[in-house]
Parts: sequence; structure tokens; C-alpha cells
Amino acid sequence: MSQIKIGIIGYGNLGRGTEAALKQNPDMELFGVFTRRDPQSIAPASKDTKVYHLDDLSAFTGEIDVLILCGGSTNDLPAMTPVLARSFNVVDSFDTHAKIPEHFAAVDSAAKDGGTIAVISAGWDPGLFSLNKAVSEAMLPSGANYAFWGYGVSQGHSEAIRRVDGVLDARQYTVPIEAALEAVRSGAMPELTTREKHLRLCYVAAEDGADTERIEREIVTMPYYFDEYNTEVRFISIDELERDHQGLPHGGNLFRTGKTGLNEENTQVIECRLQLDSNPEFTSSILVAYARAAYRLQQEGQSGCRTVLDIAPAHLLPMSPKEMRAKFL
Repeated sequence: MSQIKIGIIGYGNLGRGTEAALKQNPDMELFGVFTRRDPQSIAPASKDTKVYHLDDLSAFTGEIDVLILCGGSTNDLPAMTPVLARSFNVVDSFDTHAKIPEHFAAVDSAAKDGGTIAVISAGWDPGLFSLNKAVSEAMLPSGANYAFWGYGVSQGHSEAIRRVDGVLDARQYTVPIEAALEAVRSGAMPELTTREKHLRLCYVAAEDGADTERIEREIVTMPYYFDEYNTEVRFISIDELERDHQGLPHGGNLFRTGKTGLNEENTQVIECRLQLDSNPEFTSSILVAYARAAYRLQQEGQSGCRTVLDIAPAHLLPMSPKEMRAKFL
């Protein structure tokens, strides 16, 4: 059987993670990396990885089975995913929760026009956590969902800070508030505001002479990212940032607390926990699995946009149904 040919769009943390993840999937091969930068300036981790300019992508229509889009959710993916979905099967990790319906509609229209499959928001939240929420709520319809993120670096939020004028670089850590987490784990069903669940801690290296008061104000009032949280901004030098904040750990806890019994006398708690040394490498691994699903759905003659809620687990694995039944049931 021929291998699934994957193109990577962008070669930042997600792009590098995707390159590594493909090495663990023998039914896939990396066609190449496409970048807006000078291809000669890119030094891929694997010496046999080919690098092309993004402007050359159209020349490979029909040769690439799936594109994995490794851009940011603030500016890149809202524009890039619908455009590319007209010509290629695509997968992205769009993570601005409030704008997912809008993004889905734009991508779905483009993919249907192009006869392609597009999978959006295939990360771990949104993504795997979304899937766990849905399954848990189906099992425990009388109850409540709780999600806690961190302690770890949010790539999307860090990228949003870097786009603020005057910012050289930044890392944003999401910090769960322990008292709230333990209250939920105990089986209680407290009503928690966004501010009561998390603190957002931002380490920012500003340009020389930049107005740090303005930068801080723009960060803490940024819609969809920081305005609903208690947000702490700490300005440090670029040397400190590069020395102390180069890792990209993350994780989270997802709970469904429900009641069962004729009188709902019994409490049931489902907990899903992630502890990640490398957020981008884990997210990249998810993208690769859903790229396989996108390819299979397109081979079945389907088109349009999909999310993790629409795709059966069987489409994610490089196994036959018989092999899956023997291994997982």
C-alpha cells in the first residue's frame, strides 16, 4: 500500500513536532515543508526533508494527500485554512473556542467547493478534551463538566502576546488554582467563574523604549485570551526569557461529575489528565493522526469540514478493524 503523503505548512514548534511525529507513522511520508520564509534559511531536523516556498504549493496539487497547517489561530489559520481547503485535504489546530463555529462555516464551504476534507481544531483542547467532554456527558447526562489547563505554556496565548506592538518575545503560563481543582475532584459540583479556575502568568520581553504600561494594558484586556482571567504580566529581559523559558510543557485535567440512581444519590467522577513535556509535539501527534483520518474520509468520497466529534476512532489508526478489535476490545 502506498504511503500517505503529508505536506507541512509552517516550520515553527508545531511544524518541527509534525516532522518528528511522521517518523513514528510508517504509513505516512513527509512530502515537504512549505514556508513563507526563504527556504534556504530553514534547517530541518531531518537532512532528507525538502523545503519549499509557500508560493510554490499550487504546483504540487494532486501530489500531496494532506496538508498539516502549523500556523497560529490569531491571524494565520482563519485565512489560510479556507483557502487551502479548496485544493487540498487539510488539518489544523485552530484553538480560539468562541470562533470555532465561524471558522467551521468558512472551511466547510471551501472544502465542499473543492471536494476535499478539512479537519479543524484537532489539538487537545479543543480536540481530545472536546471528545472526552462529549462522551462523558453522554454517559452522565445529569452533571457538570470542568476543565483545568496547566501548569504550562499556552502556545496560542504566547503567540497572541508576541503580536502586540513592542513585544520581542513572550511566554504565557496557564496556572490552575489548586483549591478549585481539588473541590471538583472531591465530587462537589461548585459553580466556578473563569477567574476562579485559572491564573494567566505572562513573561514578556519588550523592545527597548517600548511603552510597557500600554503593552500590559493590551494584554490583560485582549478579548478571547485574557480579558476574563486574572492576568499577571512580568517584564523580563530577552536573555532571561531565552535562558529560563525555552521549554514548552503543558497539560490539563478534564472532569465530568455526575449523579446516578433513581434519586441521584450516587456521585460519579470521570477525570482525564494530560501531563506533557512538550505541548507542540503532542499537538503535532494529534494532527498527524487526524491527517490519516482526513485522507481516509476523502478516499471514501466525502467532502467538507469535520471536527474530532465527527470522526470515528477507527479512522485514526493504521490498523484493520480486525486488528483493532483484537487489541482494544
